[in-house]
Amino acid sequence: MNMKRYFIMLSAACWLLFICNMSATTFFVDANSTNPVPPYTSWSTAATNIQDAVDASTLYGDLVLVTNGIYQAGGKIAPNDLTTNRVLLAPGMKVQSVNGPAVTVIQGYQVPGTTNGPGSMRCAYLPGGTTLTGFTLTGGATQSYGYQNNISDTGGGIYIAYATLSPQGTVSNCVITGNTANDGGGVGSALYVSGLLVDCIISNNFSVANGGGAWLVTLTNCVVTGNASASTGGGAYGSTLNNCIVSNNSAILFGGGVGQCRVSHSIIISNLVSGGGLGGGAYGGTLNNCTLAGNAGGGAYGGAYAGSFLCTLNDCLLTGNLSGGANLCVVNNSTLAGNAGAGANGGVLNNCIIYDNSPGGQTYQGGSNYVGSTLNYCCTVPGPTAGLGNITSAPLFVNQAGGDYHLQSNSPCINAGKNSYVTNTTDLDGNPRIIGGTVDIGAYEYQTPSSILSYVWAQQYGLPTDGTADYTDSDGDGMSNYAEWKAGTNPTNAASVLALQSPATTNTTGLTVTWQSVSGVTYYLQGSTNLPAFTSIQSNILGQAGTTSYTDTTATNGGPYFYRVGVQ
Repeated sequence: MNMKRYFIMLSAACWLLFICNMSATTFFVDANSTNPVPPYTSWSTAATNIQDAVDASTLYGDLVLVTNGIYQAGGKIAPNDLTTNRVLLAPGMKVQSVNGPAVTVIQGYQVPGTTNGPGSMRCAYLPGGTTLTGFTLTGGATQSYGYQNNISDTGGGIYIAYATLSPQGTVSNCVITGNTANDGGGVGSALYVSGLLVDCIISNNFSVANGGGAWLVTLTNCVVTGNASASTGGGAYGSTLNNCIVSNNSAILFGGGVGQCRVSHSIIISNLVSGGGLGGGAYGGTLNNCTLAGNAGGGAYGGAYAGSFLCTLNDCLLTGNLSGGANLCVVNNSTLAGNAGAGANGGVLNNCIIYDNSPGGQTYQGGSNYVGSTLNYCCTVPGPTAGLGNITSAPLFVNQAGGDYHLQSNSPCINAGKNSYVTNTTDLDGNPRIIGGTVDIGAYEYQTPSSILSYVWAQQYGLPTDGTADYTDSDGDGMSNYAEWKAGTNPTNAASVLALQSPATTNTTGLTVTWQSVSGVTYYLQGSTNLPAFTSIQSNILGQAGTTSYTDTTATNGGPYFYRVGVQ
């Protein structure tokens, strides 16, 4: 090994070891301190403002401990930032209150009579690797020069900066309220960078453009409420939300609750787009295992609206929304019930219950359950003229009047969906998504089915759904009821059976094989010249009503040839 290189590597290792062994220092802050003496390493010499203690820090990992008080003095500007920050954390620093946000406040500054502008002060700026815990951050604002995505215009309460060699800044157990900015009135991050907020309340913030509460951040176990945006995303924009409550937020143009967000296991409730705005609950983005309830669109589209973007909802419940439930969205394994202005307007819905929605809303929307939508394996009325596997039986909710949209034990929606449309491993409750081998229609999977048959199919032919008829041959045609269901044949008619016709038809290009078939069922064909081994000839053969044929172009000599057909 090159000795010079070895020496450099050894020196670097020793330096890293030296850094790791250095002890972090704790600095103390007390707004009522009577003896503030640098470096503020005891309560008796505590700083009176947080920035002084931060500036005394010299090591990555130092802790600034702050006791009760309203901290409205001090401030500092970050590089490339025109907005002054009440607290500018040092990289890797921890700033923590002693007794939590109810009694520990970081106070920014808003120029009287304006939302943002020169002279304003943000509450806090977090570089990489920093943590801020246990504060109320209020009254902050940005310079707002009108440059969207600009540091100086983003995050009135908190701005989380980009970091290349350390984790993004983390905020926990904080209340972020009453702040304003161009983007991210409460909290904002660098473009395409996502800081993390955990167990926080983001309330009553305002953005001139996007993200009244939050902009480009990740929120976990947070409450986002009462925020407003003059454009898009009253609660949050471009953010990731996990296990959050998004309520009573508003926007003027799009997405009263969230805009272009990825949301999981969250409740989006009572949000609004005012005036002619669209998408009261959500505008664009992807929502998994969410409830959207009581949202309203000022112009139209109260629940979720795709607009110019893709909006996908998986395993969601949409209920009580005004001016429509899901609008121009792709919706999988969801329940849309009790919405006004049609459950679905346009879009594609798979494995969904769309039931007991009312026309309401704008007159041009019309309809009740769906208008101009493509439905597959859905439960709704009236039955759509296009699409596959749809049923019109009542879904039999446990207690719709009480808001319980789980399925009763005899619901026709049990085992009646299509597995290929399943996107998540869990239903809205977090339970396994597929029980009994076939997915249920709707947001909730019935967890203890007695039969593996589609309940609506069994009920159609008078078969019990307690499992006793699953493998019996009711019509004596050699196929069990389970096989008849998979093949789409009639279990009470021995002439309705999946069977090859004999003999195969010979032509110049091979042998044409024909079998009894059902429209909408997908088949595969296998062949053999040396039994018992079979090989695949063709899959994804869409069945026709009556019979379906396929020509085996490899069968061009004397054979023998053997065939079998099955259902995919």
